[in-house]
Amino acid sequence: MITIKTKEEIEILKEGGHILAEVLKELEKLAKPGVSTGFLDQKAYELILARGGEPAFKGYQPSFSNKPYPSTLCASVNKVVVHGVPCEEVVLKDGDIFKLDLGVKYKNLFTDAAVTVAVGEISEEKNKLIEATKKALELAIAEVKLGNYIGDIGFVIERHIRSQGFSVVRELVGHGVGYEVHEEPNIPNYGKRDDGPALKPGMVLAIEPIVTMGSGEVRLCKDGFGYETVDGSLSAHFEHTVAVTEEGNDVLTK
Repeated sequence: MITIKTKEEIEILKEGGHILAEVLKELEKLAKPGVSTGFLDQKAYELILARGGEPAFKGYQPSFSNKPYPSTLCASVNKVVVHGVPCEEVVLKDGDIFKLDLGVKYKNLFTDAAVTVAVGEISEEKNKLIEATKKALELAIAEVKLGNYIGDIGFVIERHIRSQGFSVVRELVGHGVGYEVHEEPNIPNYGKRDDGPALKPGMVLAIEPIVTMGSGEVRLCKDGFGYETVDGSLSAHFEHTVAVTEEGNDVLTK
């Protein structure tokens, strides 16, 4: 069932989303060569608590796993697409593409956002991948308005990504968010115009283009949490939590 949030709840989500955005910006600054993903995870935990929030992912039980997620941050490097588990052994190096995915619980409501950052100097093709994925999210958010459908969001994401020579990951999707970390509806990164559930005021959506340089096929990592590209190609991921409003949309994680 797709839930509808009140205006008061959306204001609380915006407060939590602002906390999330601040923490992500701090983590981006720290994501340099020689820094471990374990260190960034600990910083994420400390920064969220210092701002009055709680980590949304730590202890969360995903549907595909028989054990709860152990960390505050999802830290995914290069071919790991999403849900990479941070640790001291994974150290960022020059040329890496690094995805930071973070959730915040604030006053019992959840927001979710992600960014992809270049570690040190990266190639032109890697930068093109990051910029294409970021642009796909911007185009998707512009589709969030009354009169449109979930299918419109996925349609513009895939159209842009294909025009740039990359592939969307079809097995992983965006989702509703707010009362829980993951809610209905699913928001695929592909779709048809005027297809799927209609967008209504009060819907809160986590929209997240997930893109690879290769085929877009993924598999579960050995740790049972992360997903990696089957062909070893590099990947990028951006995400915002967005509310549907009478006027159009409101990006809550900024």
